[in-house]
Amino acid sequence: MRRTLLGILLLCSILSYSQEKKDSIAPVPPKWKVTGLFTFLFNQSTFTNWKAGGDNTVAGNIGINYDFNYKNGKWNWDNRIISVYGLSNIKDAGTRKTSDRFEYNSLLGLKYNKYWFFSFFLNFKTQYTRGYDYKKIPRIPISDFFSPAYLSFGPGMLWKRSDNITLNMAPATARYTFVSDEFSGKYGVDPGENLKFALGFSLSAYLKFEIMENITMQNIIALYSNYLINPQNVDLDYQAKFIIDVNKYMTVDVLLHTLIDDNASSKIQFKEIFGLGFKYIFHKK
Repeated sequence: MRRTLLGILLLCSILSYSQEKKDSIAPVPPKWKVTGLFTFLFNQSTFTNWKAGGDNTVAGNIGINYDFNYKNGKWNWDNRIISVYGLSNIKDAGTRKTSDRFEYNSLLGLKYNKYWFFSFFLNFKTQYTRGYDYKKIPRIPISDFFSPAYLSFGPGMLWKRSDNITLNMAPATARYTFVSDEFSGKYGVDPGENLKFALGFSLSAYLKFEIMENITMQNIIALYSNYLINPQNVDLDYQAKFIIDVNKYMTVDVLLHTLIDDNASSKIQFKEIFGLGFKYIFHKK
């Protein structure tokens, strides 16, 4: 009887210790972190007997951001898809495109020390539909799907403080510019050609932080200098986005987008979009 009781007590002790040890083990973090975000921005202006003048305007902007990031040991692989398309309808002027962008970023890193990684990046960007210069009558086509399209890739060094603070430098970046026959001779591509190769220095950075409660600022910047032609002319692609969260599904977004590219335009390109937005996270794990 004593042996039976002692055996039961010993078994209970072992089971209790095993459970306690199991509970003390920290959960293994998932290797994949995925977030898919859908947004719709809307703005409208209407005028009735307005002496100062003005045209009735309705505009909508649809965006999809999809991040899928992988971490395992010393390996770090970040992927981001940015897809934006917008239209506006202006009285007596018709429907015009206001936003059109598809961009894929991939950044593979092998950890060297606490914040530094050996890296390899890939970037691809183009637009979905045909674009026009509306200042000229009749309107003149200036772009189309895959015209232009840009593909850049190269090895480098990545400094990553967190998922919201990264800086990648790639001193030997290959860059290809693609255009169709219709746009041959534009965007830096030689007349009669559909492809232009460049080799240069690339720097890209991502910074996201909270300004105050429910107000976030997101910065995406890319710099590129072509060693082969006019290396002093540095291309710039900078996006600053302010996100004001009203509630779980509503936001007020302000997007400021600046482009400097001598092959596309001799002037600085600037775009600003402001609107009340609906947001929905369609994939998160």
